[in-house]
Amino acid sequence: MRQPSRSSRLPLALAAAAGGAVVVAAAAWLLWPHSAPPAPPAAPAPVARTAKAPIAAPPAPMAQRPAPPEFAIQTADEQQIRDDVPTGMTVFRFAADQRIVVLDFASLHEQGMMLNRVAALIEKGATPRDRVLTEDQLNQAIHAGGDTVSTYYYGHDYSVAELVRFFALADSEHVQLYPEEEKLRRLVRQLGWFLPEAEGGLISIPKVGANARVTYEARSAILHHELSHGEYFSNPTYVAYVHEFWEHSLSHIERQGVRKFLASEEYDPSLGDLMQNEMQAYLMFTRDPLFFTAADIGMPPTRLATLQAEFDRNLPVGWLHQMMDEPLAVQATVSK
Repeated sequence: MRQPSRSSRLPLALAAAAGGAVVVAAAAWLLWPHSAPPAPPAAPAPVARTAKAPIAAPPAPMAQRPAPPEFAIQTADEQQIRDDVPTGMTVFRFAADQRIVVLDFASLHEQGMMLNRVAALIEKGATPRDRVLTEDQLNQAIHAGGDTVSTYYYGHDYSVAELVRFFALADSEHVQLYPEEEKLRRLVRQLGWFLPEAEGGLISIPKVGANARVTYEARSAILHHELSHGEYFSNPTYVAYVHEFWEHSLSHIERQGVRKFLASEEYDPSLGDLMQNEMQAYLMFTRDPLFFTAADIGMPPTRLATLQAEFDRNLPVGWLHQMMDEPLAVQATVSK
């Protein structure tokens, strides 16, 4: 036991001296005559409680009160999201379908740190589908394609089920996640997406100027593209429509052209649902030639126009009609 300091011994000496004085005072008080003490006051009569005046329950302890949500979530339409200028990460619910959640990042690096490992699990062609990559494995995969954390993707899109699976695999394999990924987990929990009945889609876009390639036009095109993915993840009716279109409106050769193009973009061409989802986003909602052209899939422009008209004519989602009828006139240099 450590020897007490000088400052801690001084109060003990003062207390001993004071104790002697207390003994002398007590003896004098006992010898002094006193009158009888006054009678204690009568106890108040009990107040009868009636059913009309119930006793209010005490307030819940602070520890039991629900904490305020960590993430402020705004509702906005496409134009409002496009014009947002995030300073960190802004979270939106898309007004036309609030099952779609949009993450708007001020930094491509932060976006990559949060979502690149999900991409590696879900859809990248050169990475495994059955396990979550470690930090070293993820960095190797990114650099193998000539990318950086910031350029692995310019926009991301994932379903509720895919995000839940990512966290379940990471936990079961004891993979150490980045703080940004744990932040994503907290957002998924706040959205209620860990519940079995949850459905929806998460998409992301970068801020204008996040790097030299992300112009306002590029951001607009990325958002347009990703919103269609969000609907695919949120609306089973739309999924069925896209599946029918893929099987019966595109020829076998055209489907092969789509797969070849997507494989060149580093998607896993063996994933049929992924191919159909990317087909609708590129062929129907990515109209700028610097992002996508019919030549990318070996298709004449007239044939692509015919397919777009057919897709639009029978489309079961109203706001997607508007997106097709009012294509963006943009000049951009990047795509997902």
